[in-house]
Amino acid sequence: MSDVIKLLPDSVANQIAAGEVIQRPASVIKELVENAVDAGATNIQIILKDAGRTLIQVVDNGCGMSDTDARLAFERHATSKIKAADDLFALRTMGFRGEALASIAAIAQVDLRTMRHGESVGTRIVISGSKVESQEPEACQPGSNMMVKNLFFNVPARRKFLKKDSVELSNIMREFERLALVNTDVEFTLIHNDAVLHQLLKGSLKQRICDLFGKSLDHQLIPVATDTPIVKISGFVSLPENARRRNALQYLFVNGRNMRHPYFHKALMQCYEQLISADTQPCYFIDFKVDPDTIDVNIHPTKNEIKFENEQPIWQILVAAVKESLGKFNAVPSIDFDAVDVPDIPAFNPNANAVHGIDLDTSYNPFAATASPSSYKPSASSGGGSWQQERKAVAHDWQKLYEDFTDERVAYGESSALSQLFGAVPAEENVGQQEMFDSSANEAMSVMQIKNRYILSPSTSGLMVVDQHRAHIRILFDRYIDLAGSGALASQRVIFPEVLQLSPSQNVVLDSIIDEVATLGFDLAFLGDNAWSVNGVPSVIGDINPVEVLMQIIESVSETGDEVGNSLREKIALSMAKTSAIRMGQPLSQSDMEHLLSDLFKVSTPNYTPDGQVVISNISFDDISRLFK
Repeated sequence: MSDVIKLLPDSVANQIAAGEVIQRPASVIKELVENAVDAGATNIQIILKDAGRTLIQVVDNGCGMSDTDARLAFERHATSKIKAADDLFALRTMGFRGEALASIAAIAQVDLRTMRHGESVGTRIVISGSKVESQEPEACQPGSNMMVKNLFFNVPARRKFLKKDSVELSNIMREFERLALVNTDVEFTLIHNDAVLHQLLKGSLKQRICDLFGKSLDHQLIPVATDTPIVKISGFVSLPENARRRNALQYLFVNGRNMRHPYFHKALMQCYEQLISADTQPCYFIDFKVDPDTIDVNIHPTKNEIKFENEQPIWQILVAAVKESLGKFNAVPSIDFDAVDVPDIPAFNPNANAVHGIDLDTSYNPFAATASPSSYKPSASSGGGSWQQERKAVAHDWQKLYEDFTDERVAYGESSALSQLFGAVPAEENVGQQEMFDSSANEAMSVMQIKNRYILSPSTSGLMVVDQHRAHIRILFDRYIDLAGSGALASQRVIFPEVLQLSPSQNVVLDSIIDEVATLGFDLAFLGDNAWSVNGVPSVIGDINPVEVLMQIIESVSETGDEVGNSLREKIALSMAKTSAIRMGQPLSQSDMEHLLSDLFKVSTPNYTPDGQVVISNISFDDISRLFK
């Protein structure tokens, strides 16, 4: 029997490695830009065609490479960043594994032109699917010019699962934002299909933030700065009043590298407790400078997850620094005593004689059983009667009030709402949910609300519990889909147009679905600088904030990447339904609850929301009986 274990060819091994390192066009841009930064580039241009499917070109003015280095750079584990294992714990460069270029060359066609400064001739190397097709001298600019063409051309399954261009471009924009934020001393230009999306000059972190996300942030951010032997922290956090329900800008950097760190994120959220509502989050841009020996970046292929040796002390320093900034810039709520137009209130004088406008007899008590006739003063309603008559009249009035109270209890059968729910419908009746609800809707207290969140109603088998928010989502979704199926939804002009301010990546998504959004009744006009004017809204969404609806639509499309058509229309209808539905915690009247249940049982699938969440839960009589053993 022959041996079955064999070494994989380098091309296959590189494709396997590419599955971890290169997930989409944005991954290629991240690796190439980090290489350019490591090469000392101060100017980087990124040129794209078809959101990176056809072309990703990165041009830099870095140190460039010799012809030998250019050839070796595409070999696996070939790197200039480290020489020994100990170097992993003293990294001062972005890359170090030597996998990126080999992985890119394995799943694309690569054309590299590079020349070192001071030389007159550079080199050009062409690689396709890990196979070197040519290498020859070339006259070119100092630095490197890398073109990656036809990404995943030899891996059809990977290319098939790329999202549509608008979604891939949105991911590229987000990656570009992260790269630009940590390299503020580098000039960046981003061009897509011959259109310049960004042109950033070198400057401070605050300038780079405003250039990327809008100048309105200039007055919303406050600085954070502290320097200790363990860590140096700098950056910006937003004022509490500028916390966002959606689209919060949250970035953490360490030693010039982007990172995800849930522990430090939680620390920042703790600083805003009691300052912002639970459904909002602050923006933050925090940069950590630590000794490279105290962190480990070699725990994930993307190098975004980082371990800190001094995690707990850094937490405490971070919290103290942010709270100090919030207090220094008066972000903590305080009472503002304004002395303008305040009425003149005289100072309190304990020796002054009190002046009363009413003469009171403090000894008189009409309810005291021992009240004396001498303290009695006839009221106008008594007709000047005796003290005994007045006292009898008072007692009679209280007796009448108590009788009214007991009569009302009798009218309700002196039973709680739950006991009526249990007994409202006989268990032996076998009717549908709609018939059950119609037969019991006219009974006193047939439905009730608990915790302003759930609706209780009797059912043929016990007790039905309905989530009011999800029930309304189910109803509104079907309504929006029916209306969209019959043509464009009616649009209602707004008196005062609202401005929808987006990030560049979100603007790309909205621009790609603007026609679909228009059929749903939104009338939008582009204002420039990633801002849109909301001039009209669907008449069916009522008083709901249209900006919130649009933000949820953009977020949903960004995550799913659905193509334009019925699937996208359903996603948009679901986003509108979620935003417009009654909220958990909203009190409902008896008639509101009855109408909600009636509408719910008219839809085809009342038990689940369109995205599969449970709407109705039934508690059987057997379950109820077991509670009482």
